[in-house]
Amino acid sequence: MTTPTFSLLHVEFLAWAALWTLGLSAIAFIGGGLLGFGVMLARIGPSKLLRRAAGTYIQIVQGTPLLILLFLIYYGIAIFAGPGFPAILAAGAGLTIYASGFLAEIWRGCIEAVPKTQWEAAECLALTRWQRMTRVILPQALRIATPPTVGFLVQIVKNTSLASVIGFIELAQAGKLINNSIFEPFTVFMVVAAFYFAICFPLSMWSRKLERKLNVAGR
Repeated sequence: MTTPTFSLLHVEFLAWAALWTLGLSAIAFIGGGLLGFGVMLARIGPSKLLRRAAGTYIQIVQGTPLLILLFLIYYGIAIFAGPGFPAILAAGAGLTIYASGFLAEIWRGCIEAVPKTQWEAAECLALTRWQRMTRVILPQALRIATPPTVGFLVQIVKNTSLASVIGFIELAQAGKLINNSIFEPFTVFMVVAAFYFAICFPLSMWSRKLERKLNVAGR
């Protein structure tokens, strides 16, 4: 009997799993970005009630391990939708909530890092609060926010590996399945690591290039 070995078919399977990892990361980042932006606006807004609600939301999300959050969402939805609920939707929802809590706080810090004199100068121009935010503050905060935001995106890509606990087959889980069938852990996970590097390294390079471009444009 021939012992199965690592082959191009396994690489192809990992490549498809890497695409699912990218898709889940995109769902988490876009959804988390939209939700996080709303939470951030509430966090710095004039309403004391909204500030407290946003702060509480951030504390709960940041204080809950992503693994537990995925379990709660998947099995919580299963109570109402039944056990056949798609794992990708539960994983996307969990990672979206997780990302929103961190992105909201990252962006809040970046906005507050803009010198107070910029706010005062915008007020002297009789701009509304929305105009001050969109025309004066956000363009400056964008330069500050780019490195930590892309850095967190890389973390999201790597954190998608936790989605395997609710049955979603992404890159890391695909590697486990292959290893369970051929028992070549070093080879399998070296290839898995190479796929993760191929995804994350260009993001880091793009972040540095964009940061330099924004810094030059802001001078």
